[in-house]
Order: sequence, then structure tokens, then C-alpha cells
Amino acid sequence: MPATVEWFTRSTRGYCATRSPHGKETMTATTRLITLAEFLQLPETQPASEFIDGQISQKPMPQGKHSTLQIRLAETINDVGFPQKIAYAFPELRCTFGGRSIVPDIAVFKWERIPFDADGEVANTFELAPDWTIEILSPDQSQTRVTDNIVFCLKHQTRLGWLIDPDEKAVICFQPNQLPDVLRQPEDSLPVPDFLDLRLSVGQVFSWLKLGQRF
Repeated sequence: MPATVEWFTRSTRGYCATRSPHGKETMTATTRLITLAEFLQLPETQPASEFIDGQISQKPMPQGKHSTLQIRLAETINDVGFPQKIAYAFPELRCTFGGRSIVPDIAVFKWERIPFDADGEVANTFELAPDWTIEILSPDQSQTRVTDNIVFCLKHQTRLGWLIDPDEKAVICFQPNQLPDVLRQPEDSLPVPDFLDLRLSVGQVFSWLKLGQRF
């Protein structure tokens, strides 16, 4: 277990003393839930940890397919959204809202919702949900946990969620008040927020995995 995670484990564990009928005292480990405020005081980990329902879970270390899709997709979104200050895609940005603190693989914010500090620089703390949340499933990662984060975002004003599955070559798209849509055909058009003039297909997204080939 990485030292950072072990530190978290110790930080949420206490000990209580009990005495047997024979007078022997024993120490028993007890685990308690921590508060969001306590979690935010802990040092950041690599990879990032998230706070959900009083518990801490560490995200898996990104591997090749995950990192490639994350970089290429964020760049593609920013090529469209950044020049005219329409939106910006932040990779691995901590978003704290609704009692959770999560780190989407890509968090896309409309420009007017990006917090800036007094110097006009982007703020370090984002206490709001992204307009578009994107998760890329890693090997052995729980799809249920990732889906739960996307649905949680949709309940807090997020307009669109993507769950990209590199192994299945599929993208599950989540929108408010709609059933999820599983898109897997190369020609399938992927939904994007209406504030972005961007067109992407399933085939285009997964073609980015073939580094060195031109399409």
C-alpha cells in the first residue's frame, strides 16, 4: 500500500480500550468516517484521492490508453473553446461540491463559470460542478464508482457526462433526465454541450490511440 494511502488510513482510525472480566485491558482499532473539511486538510496524493460519503478512495494510476485519450481530448476541446474564451477543459481538476470532493479525468467549464482570483488568474479551488464531466475507465477500475460520480455531477447542474471505455471502444453518454446512451459504432456522433462548436465521433476518439498513424 502506498505511504500516502496508509497515512490516510491511520488518520481515520482510532483506538478504544476495553477491559475483560479478568481485568486484562486490550486495544481495539475502530474506523471512523471523516468530514469533508478534514479531508481537504490532508495532503494531495498521486494519483488523486476522492472524498465520497465520508470515505476516501484513491484513483488508479493512469496507463497508456487512459493518458493518451485524456491529453488528446482535452487538447481538442481547448482548441475550440479557449481562443474565444468559451470554455476550458481541465485535466485532473479537484471539484468540491454537494458534500463530495472528486477529480474527474477531464472537467470542462464554461468560461463565465471558471473562478478567478484577485490577480485575474485561475483560482486553485473549484467549489462547483463542471458543465461537462469526462471519465476514462482504467483497467480494474470500478465502473459503478465512476458512474456514480457522473450521476452525482448531473444532480448538481452538470449538463453532460461521458464515460469512455477504451477496452470496449464505447462511450456511455449521460444527460439530465435521460437514460444513458451507449455509443460504440465508429460513425456514431458523440453529444457535446451546445456552447461548443465541436463535432466528434466514436471512431475519431479511439483513433487517437493509434499513435504514429495519420487519419
